[in-house]
Amino acid sequence: MRCVIFDLDGTLADTSGDLVAAANACFEGMGIDSRLDAATDAAIALRGGRPMLTEGLARAGRIEAETVEAWYPRLLQFYGEALDVHTRMYPGAVETIEGLRSAGYAVGVCTNKPFGLAQTLLTSLGVRDLFGSLIGADTLPVRKPDPAPFWAAVDGAGGGRGTALLVGDTDTDRKTATAAGVPCVLVGFVEGTGAMHALKPEAVIERYEELPPEVTRLIG
Repeated sequence: MRCVIFDLDGTLADTSGDLVAAANACFEGMGIDSRLDAATDAAIALRGGRPMLTEGLARAGRIEAETVEAWYPRLLQFYGEALDVHTRMYPGAVETIEGLRSAGYAVGVCTNKPFGLAQTLLTSLGVRDLFGSLIGADTLPVRKPDPAPFWAAVDGAGGGRGTALLVGDTDTDRKTATAAGVPCVLVGFVEGTGAMHALKPEAVIERYEELPPEVTRLIG
């Protein structure tokens, strides 16, 4: 089957509000005044827990890699306790995925979010059953941009390796697609389409309604 694999954070769903809340809980626990803002720091949040902790510490004048590592498990704990308070699927995402499935495409998710958190979130959002596969950061010994998780998502969804592509929102996704030798579609929901075009993907979209014709153009 032709196959479309999606990143999760910043691609399928805007998870920045709940991620920022978890990071801010950590900063409060550290006793520092730094706080991230979901409106202005969404791009940092969607890069993951360690970048958020690093940014908050830097704003407090502390560059401490050991503190980031020490608090990262706490961040995951805070996040896991409230990961669906503010998170929403992006407009048109569900309808587009349903349309791809109806048109005969296999669909799956490949994320650098830990599998358990991704599974819980997609289930809470009511969309887990839309995807034939879910590969998280800890599913394999490696994570994106290594291509192995992408191929595991393709295989798990029942897709064909010769007709697959990756939809994402960061340079990590672009590098993953390049390593796998497949087309990449990037979304400009957070950092804007200009930043995405600079990564030279095969396509950039501003709205999910633009995805189906690009999929058809790139993999048939």
